[in-house]
Amino acid sequence: MLPDEKITLRSRLGFIGLGHLGSRIARRLVAAGFPVVVYDLDHRNAMELAHAGAEVARHPEELAKQVDVVLSCLPDEAAVKAVYLGEGEVLRNARTGTRMIELSTISPEFSRHLHRAAQKLNLPMLDVAVSGSTPAAVAGKLTLFAGGDRKDFDSAESIFAAIAGQWFYIGPDGSGVAMKLVVNTLLGVGMQAIAEAVALGLRLDLPRDLLFDTLAKTAVVAPAHTGKLASAKRDDYTPQFPARLMRKDFGLVLGAAARSGLSMPATKAAAAVNAAEAASGTEEDFSAVVRRMEHDTEAKNNLTPVA
Repeated sequence: MLPDEKITLRSRLGFIGLGHLGSRIARRLVAAGFPVVVYDLDHRNAMELAHAGAEVARHPEELAKQVDVVLSCLPDEAAVKAVYLGEGEVLRNARTGTRMIELSTISPEFSRHLHRAAQKLNLPMLDVAVSGSTPAAVAGKLTLFAGGDRKDFDSAESIFAAIAGQWFYIGPDGSGVAMKLVVNTLLGVGMQAIAEAVALGLRLDLPRDLLFDTLAKTAVVAPAHTGKLASAKRDDYTPQFPARLMRKDFGLVLGAAARSGLSMPATKAAAAVNAAEAASGTEEDFSAVVRRMEHDTEAKNNLTPVA
């Protein structure tokens, strides 16, 4: 693509990583009318998108050679590194001018490293961190935080409009993922605060259903947590944002804090509870910390001596 050329429905998109969010985002792009080529380590995920109208690539290298824009939504930094700089060879095989839109939550430091590697090859790159769980992705109501060159951000508006309800330009390379860490700090710590509040209410003998229903209607519960309360009331922890990914994000947050000399005691405590839940061996939503605190309360109640 030419440097100032806007991305349009004629632009050929490549999408790498078809997990919880990636598959929904890619499906939105196909439905919007973009020609889309997809790749995932699990070929079954790619074939599901093929049924929706996407083409399937056998390797990231093959995908990179034939598209105008590469998007990726990958589980962690190691996967991003492998796709772009390692065996995936995306940067090495993309044509000059191909746009890169990296949607994964990674550290700002590695994001800036990836930007520099792409720029050396004349490949414009944006880090566009995604906020929102799978229902928001299905509805095209995600929130996006972008870092990189402003003109590259403006040129990608047609993609953002297909997958998100709002999108923000935050600043230079790495700024998008930095903002995501700020947002997910509130998301994770807030979820733990709610779990503890619920546990307190149960210890004070409040009726369980009334406790959940009333708490959800108060101004102190953020919109992102209201739906989590409703699911927790039903003991439904179907993964919309898996606990293992929240654990990864807590690690990125605390790593960034340590490097900058910042103490985050509440975040550290919330991360420990989330990590214990993520290690339980089941793939459940990060809101399962509510159940963990609730069960802890039940266990203590059972140990309370009868007067």
